[in-house]
Amino acid sequence: MLTALIEGVGGGVWFRLIDKVFSERNLLAAYQQVASKNGAAGVDHVSVDEFGRRLPENLRQLSSALKSGTFRPQAIRRVHIPKPGTNETRPLGIPTVRDRVVQAALVNVIEPIFERDFAEHSYGFRPGRSCRDALRRVDALLKAGYVHVVDADLKGYFDSIPHAALMDCLRTKIADGRVLSLIESFLQARIMDGTEAWTPGSGAPQGAVLSPLLSNIYLDPLDHLLAQSGFEMVRYADDFVILCRSAEDAERALEIVRAWVGDHGLTLHPTKTQIVDSRTGSFAFLGYEFRGTQHWPRKKSLTALKDTLRRKTRRTSGDSLLWIIADVNQTLRGWFHYFQHSTRSSVYRDLDSWLRMRLRSLLRRRSGGRGVARDQRASFTWPNTYFAKRGLFSLATAHAKACQSSRR
Repeated sequence: MLTALIEGVGGGVWFRLIDKVFSERNLLAAYQQVASKNGAAGVDHVSVDEFGRRLPENLRQLSSALKSGTFRPQAIRRVHIPKPGTNETRPLGIPTVRDRVVQAALVNVIEPIFERDFAEHSYGFRPGRSCRDALRRVDALLKAGYVHVVDADLKGYFDSIPHAALMDCLRTKIADGRVLSLIESFLQARIMDGTEAWTPGSGAPQGAVLSPLLSNIYLDPLDHLLAQSGFEMVRYADDFVILCRSAEDAERALEIVRAWVGDHGLTLHPTKTQIVDSRTGSFAFLGYEFRGTQHWPRKKSLTALKDTLRRKTRRTSGDSLLWIIADVNQTLRGWFHYFQHSTRSSVYRDLDSWLRMRLRSLLRRRSGGRGVARDQRASFTWPNTYFAKRGLFSLATAHAKACQSSRR
């Protein structure tokens, strides 16, 4: 199969893949991938650990069911998680562990087939690519003069992918009917949301192992269409921007997108889709706000961080200060790892100051005081060095060190 991936197969279509899916070796690798994420249990309440306790037997049963064609997906448990920085929620589908293992086994087999022909500047959920790669590309294009930006938003993309059209995309490279039927059975698995249950007529549930790959397969023709039309598109899953040298080019690119989206059963968000001159306006992409050659964490990203830190620094917390600082540091380091490239250093200083105020308020309450500690007395009683000596991670200090390292 690896040789065929390099040299290609006759007609570019694969006819026999199901034996590779139900291989116990592949299923074991798939379980290890699922276990590494340690996700929640599905409708059967079987956790990853419970599935793993009888792993050889469970994998043999899965392999046998897939080989005989008797495997049927279980229902998907739907939960609603908060959207960072907003009061909205996002529906998340949680398949059972057994189904996640089979989906991961499917991905292991079909991803390399599609990956070799995916467009160059699609970055989401692809091996060896990340958000940072997409952000670097946007930054480079802005600096090269591509300042007119089509900031596009697909409304409810994952829930609106048409099943029939998606299956047609899969058939361009896969002719194994059993593999296609298996994928289709996952798309049509019942969804359970509390006491409600239904069979979806469209969409690939967010949270399912297979969905990111399917979402890329469905949008790949749009990637190639824009590239062939001479446009610079940067896409991460359903989040994409098109960078142009002129307003006229941006308008033309948006019309191409509108036509393609309409023909493929999708919808552009009427208010979130816009054309921006980045020299005078700003646009958001992957958590950053861009304006000119400057970029910084967008307001939603800052709000989401503060919401997390608020929960960890409540004045009523009974945990020790050192434990709280250790817990907070985990969040700060993870956030800084992604947002260390802001061109506004004041972002880090302001966050440091805000967090120390939260900790001073906590300490004031413990010493019998009241109110939020914004006054000079609190700063004198618990100066910045007080927290530094106790190991509090400083975003401003980390950013200064990162800049020095970059200059060297």
